[in-house]
Amino acid sequence: MSTADPRFSVNQMTVKQLGLPELVAACEQMGVRHVGTWREPVQAYGVEAAATLLSDAGLSVSTHCRGGFLTAVDPADRKAAVEDNKRAVDEAAILGTDVLVLVSGGLPAGSYDLAGARERIADALGELAPYAAEHGVRLAIEPLHPMYAADRCVVSTLAQALDIAERFPAHQVGVCVDTYHIWWDDRAPAQLARAGAQGRIATFQLADWTTPLPEGVLNGRGQIGDGSIDMRYWRRLVEEQGYSGPIEVELFNDGLWARDGREVLAETAARFTRHAV
Repeated sequence: MSTADPRFSVNQMTVKQLGLPELVAACEQMGVRHVGTWREPVQAYGVEAAATLLSDAGLSVSTHCRGGFLTAVDPADRKAAVEDNKRAVDEAAILGTDVLVLVSGGLPAGSYDLAGARERIADALGELAPYAAEHGVRLAIEPLHPMYAADRCVVSTLAQALDIAERFPAHQVGVCVDTYHIWWDDRAPAQLARAGAQGRIATFQLADWTTPLPEGVLNGRGQIGDGSIDMRYWRRLVEEQGYSGPIEVELFNDGLWARDGREVLAETAARFTRHAV
């Protein structure tokens, strides 16, 4: 039995080819202590059953992914999005995690109004943030790389994420810091200090930047050590701001998904130790 670093957490999407029981068994064998859950496979397995499976194995849930997609203009669509996010909060609470990661949503069809879309996110959080806090869950706004602004996330920088988060108490809304999305931004270190001063770093995720990006770009998150990001540098910056929780590796990568999931998990844990410790 190998023993993974105690801070290492694996997001379900990194090894999505493994069903939840197989992932839990592999984590037990390899000494992985934390898992970041993803809504669709958890729902398919059953939220209560997943919570029991993870708890019985002694695994903690570092985050639940993902809520968000709060930029719709149509009132009915906005109401549906808020209700879906409340269900995501409920799931997080059942799973025993205090962090729900938010991917905020892209521009509605035909819209050019980035500022308006961000304002609608803040408006929705006005209802969602107190609801989440009542359930012991903090919402973590994740800024995504600007290449996703049109279709996935109009929040592209830590500064933009904090501008929204700061409208709410820190125990209700924080930020998700993901190396893949912020490594290019020379203002990010100062924004990390801003987040740290307010206690808003809710979770820290790793993925590497490799090129060329695949068609569609979504599944381009590289294995740690294969790309351009200095993981130890970003870990040091985040920890200097007081973050001491699990560090989650979240990879969307067709090449990794085509391989044996247990092999990918073992490799990812080893790369974490080699490049991020």
